[in-house]
Amino acid sequence: MIITSFSNPKIKSIRKLDQKKYRQESGLFFIEGLHTVGEAVQTKAPIETLVIAPDLLESDFGQELLAHPNISGTDQLLISAEIYQKIAHKQGPQGIGAVVHQNWLDLEKINVNPQDLWIALDSVADPGNLGTIMRTADAVGCRGIILLGNATDPYDPTAVKASMGALFSLNLIQTTWQQFTAWQQNNRINLIGTSDHANADYQAIQYPFPLVLLMGSERHGLTEEMMAACDHLVRIPMAGRSDSLNLAVASAVTLYEIYNQTRKPEVSGL
Repeated sequence: MIITSFSNPKIKSIRKLDQKKYRQESGLFFIEGLHTVGEAVQTKAPIETLVIAPDLLESDFGQELLAHPNISGTDQLLISAEIYQKIAHKQGPQGIGAVVHQNWLDLEKINVNPQDLWIALDSVADPGNLGTIMRTADAVGCRGIILLGNATDPYDPTAVKASMGALFSLNLIQTTWQQFTAWQQNNRINLIGTSDHANADYQAIQYPFPLVLLMGSERHGLTEEMMAACDHLVRIPMAGRSDSLNLAVASAVTLYEIYNQTRKPEVSGL
């Protein structure tokens, strides 16, 4: 049976997931689109319900997703195109979404590996920045994101969209600065911070592993206490009038320098 009423309790619950309060209370979040749902399915994310608008789901890939063994037995909610367009977060909805359980890990239960790379973000405020950082972190092989302080929600619709499904491949941790530093010191993890006050160019050091890259908030950067806790501080040089980069851009520049120091360049056939 296809749901056609906005007053349906299940539709109301999905729409409430736009609110951080309800996401926290329920432990759920909503995703949509072929790519993001596809990532969730392929990474065996804990999908509670697939949300499908048959009239909009025209893609062959979408039909293949519905038959994927990873979601065998998963509940399916069939809704009209009109209803789906109301709950969608983007134009041109593709007719497939999912309600998914959030997946938070306890910092104390993380077993640190010698080649681990993590990124810790202090009080990141913009969900678009966080989503973009998640996407970059996944691209360079980070194990996960450690959120410190009053951080925005990685399951916010804007963050989910910007991550392009990368959040399903990362460990997500929310903790305090005190808990983080205790964990970092107990596990002898190198802590590298970025600051425009640093003396070292970000390309001038050899990044030691296991490693956490510590990035400050968009507005204030790293605190004095955080800078003092770092084993090294690095800066990204500026040639123009700008004196800083967007947080997501600065994170990407530094993460790719770390990545490039360890990877073997691909050999071109030219």
